[in-house]
Amino acid sequence: MKAILFDFDGTLAHTLPVCFEAFQEVFRRFDERELTNEDIISMFGPSETGIIRENLKHTDSSSAIELYYTVYSETHDKLVPHSPEIIELLGDLRRKGYQLGIVTGKAQRSLDLSLEALKMTSYFDVVITGDDVTNAKPHPEGIQQAMKRLGVTNEDTIYLGDSDADILAGIDAGVRTVGVYWLPDYQPTFTQKPDVVCNKTTQLLTSFGIE
Repeated sequence: MKAILFDFDGTLAHTLPVCFEAFQEVFRRFDERELTNEDIISMFGPSETGIIRENLKHTDSSSAIELYYTVYSETHDKLVPHSPEIIELLGDLRRKGYQLGIVTGKAQRSLDLSLEALKMTSYFDVVITGDDVTNAKPHPEGIQQAMKRLGVTNEDTIYLGDSDADILAGIDAGVRTVGVYWLPDYQPTFTQKPDVVCNKTTQLLTSFGIE
């Protein structure tokens, strides 16, 4: 194993609350619509900008997108907890010589905001966002791009995520998959079966027989 690729939302950070807050404010202000968290989850797939462009009835999607990022930035520290365990994991993996990457459906702009706020900017060798792909997960395009940039094969790579789309993308890319349940106050549900399940960050390497 040479490369470890991560989804971001729900895997490296519990960012769903700030996403919900920002989307709800956008649709409330521009469409006068009150959306539930479940309504927003049903729109997931494209990046945040894609979700707004595809679902907003108001014609001024550009201003709506700017509002999204304003709310996202202003409420991030309040709604997204820092995870010392995740930072410790990333640092440990870097010291052990693994190449690390992010493959996420998030737009680059919101990912950069979160990485900066959570002090994660220095850990990753490759980042593939929703802006970089034509096909969103569960399509394997993002994982394939990341492997190509890192110069690794599917046999060298694992992909970690918190959703069926993540696991399916990993399966279709031919990499080993890890379903994570390790963020406090967030327990995802899988119908697809990952190769490994981790309830704690400390289980990641030991699950593959690596200390």
